[in-house]
Amino acid sequence: MTETLPPPPGEPRIATRRRLPSAIWIVPLLALLIGLSMLVHAWLSAGPEIVVSFQSATGLEAGKTPVKYKDVVIGLVKRIELNDDQSAVLVTIDLDKNAKNFTRADSRYWVVRPRIGMGGVSGIDTLFSGAYIGVDSGHDAARRDRFTGLETPPTIINGTPGKAFILHAPALGSLDIGSPVYYRNIQVGQLASYLLDADGQGVTLRIFVRAPYHRLVSSATHFWNASGVDLSLNADGLKLQTQSVATMLAGGIAFDTVLGNDTASPPLASYDLASDRQSALAPPDGDPMLLRLKFDQALRGLAVNAPVEFRGIDIGKVQSVHVEVDPVSHRYPVVVDALVYPRRIDHSQPANTDPANKVLTFLHGMVAQGLRAQARSGNLLTGQLYIAFDFFPSAPKADFDPNSRPVSLPTIAGGFDQLQEQMAGIVGKLNKVPFDTIARHLDDNLVALHQTLHQVNGQVLPAARDTLGSARQTLDSANNALAPDAPLQQNLNQTLLELQRSARSLRGLTDQLNAHPEALIRGRQDSGEKQERTP
Repeated sequence: MTETLPPPPGEPRIATRRRLPSAIWIVPLLALLIGLSMLVHAWLSAGPEIVVSFQSATGLEAGKTPVKYKDVVIGLVKRIELNDDQSAVLVTIDLDKNAKNFTRADSRYWVVRPRIGMGGVSGIDTLFSGAYIGVDSGHDAARRDRFTGLETPPTIINGTPGKAFILHAPALGSLDIGSPVYYRNIQVGQLASYLLDADGQGVTLRIFVRAPYHRLVSSATHFWNASGVDLSLNADGLKLQTQSVATMLAGGIAFDTVLGNDTASPPLASYDLASDRQSALAPPDGDPMLLRLKFDQALRGLAVNAPVEFRGIDIGKVQSVHVEVDPVSHRYPVVVDALVYPRRIDHSQPANTDPANKVLTFLHGMVAQGLRAQARSGNLLTGQLYIAFDFFPSAPKADFDPNSRPVSLPTIAGGFDQLQEQMAGIVGKLNKVPFDTIARHLDDNLVALHQTLHQVNGQVLPAARDTLGSARQTLDSANNALAPDAPLQQNLNQTLLELQRSARSLRGLTDQLNAHPEALIRGRQDSGEKQERTP
């Protein structure tokens, strides 16, 4: 507004009217106020902006792909671009204001899309809704705005009830991330991650056991690799053990508790992963003892880790096999170093004691009684050998020094080698037999026998044939003479009848004399006179 000055003297005074702003300016002012309020609201409600690096942007789209946590949208993909060297894709994400916890340093991001693997099928819902970015919140107090996305979804989400445990294995085998963990054939967890040890001599695995099954893991729990098929043939017959078809294909881990223990292990407790159930549940072996064996024979088929047995019981394994050169005696014995576990021989000792001295004393007395090490054939088809400790009372005496390191145990030739020596001896004796002379004499005898047979066929057999013909004629004549209607047969019958009558008369005379011996003197009396004299 301008101030009205009084007119100068002598000039007429002109009255002016004050003008107000036009009403049309209200509309832009209202639009300006609404825009400012929207900007303030957007600024106040805006969340953090982060950048996640992925190998590819398959299924992602700027302005449309959401970011979800437990199926709740917490952000949106703002921009997708390549990094400076075009080796990765940078995805810029606008998170909601209440999603600040997802900027923790240990937060994880991955793309959820349909996946088919040995562990099953996941992300089927994205076939209709499209891919989205999944996120798992971390616990680290530090914050950051740049992350490296995971190429595969994590197996364990933070906050899942349960415990994680550490397993140590010599090799990974067929296990992989997501392989199931079983307890009595029930899946109770899975393999979360694995890492090669710093010395490269083993693998460290991290498994997660869900609640409430994590309370089953205690200090007396044993883990073993349950992958594939466990096929065994022993005195009890054929046994086949497996967890499931998925375990045979994708691998798996199983555990069990040998001794009752109600105290659950703390998180990240460390265990050893055995190769099979039998090894896992076997009693502890303790420290091994090295024994050195020297054989004066070839040991083709004896390999490292071949079993060492005592009376059929596995007590150790072969550690190494090599040839020792002796330039003085020009002998080249095969040296076998075997690891023997003394506690497998003497189970009376506690697990925390070393019964090696007791075993050495035992070996010293047994060697004097004929204890020897022998290489035996374990499989006739493959030719594999193993080392057996057994008693041979007829074996020659051998020295045994229990104070030597490594301890050397006397050996004896294997049974198969003895059989070869016996076969060689038999072959040598057979070589001494004069087969040529025997063959010549046999040939001469066969010639003489041929001549004899020719003479028999030419002379003896015709004469024998004529003799047999004459004998046949004689028999025919005899048959004709003995026929029922032949005169000889009729005369013979009459003669027999006469003999029968004579015998009957003689029998009557004998009966008469027995009844009346006086008839020899008086003669025979008739029946009427006899009747009169009867009183």
